[in-house]
Amino acid sequence: MLTQSTTACRQCGKTVKGRTDKRFCDDYCRSAFNNQLKTRLSKTVKAVNAVLLKNRKILEAFLPPGGDTIKTTRDKLLGQGFSFTYHTHSYLTKTGKNYVYCYEYGYLSLDNNWLLLVRRQEEAAG
Repeated sequence: MLTQSTTACRQCGKTVKGRTDKRFCDDYCRSAFNNQLKTRLSKTVKAVNAVLLKNRKILEAFLPPGGDTIKTTRDKLLGQGFSFTYHTHSYLTKTGKNYVYCYEYGYLSLDNNWLLLVRRQEEAAG
């Protein structure tokens, strides 16, 4: 026999009657609670993705058509609205150089505020 519980609904605060592990008074409250949670998470993901896509677009615009590298300054990227806070991944070479990527475009920090912008070559599909 399951024991009865009287806790507050996580959505509306009404008394929840039933099993001890029940958290919502009805399906409507359960659904509303989970939809709100999903919307909050979705907004965060959308905001970060927007920054990542903007960073990618900025890096792409700096590289000449057909070119895979170019040097520029950190200030020039910042002037275009680039955010150094967000990136998709990084790559540490055997020689200790750390390339930071935003999708297939990336940069390597050089001396005196200079950056080497790079485009990663497509990997062979396997």
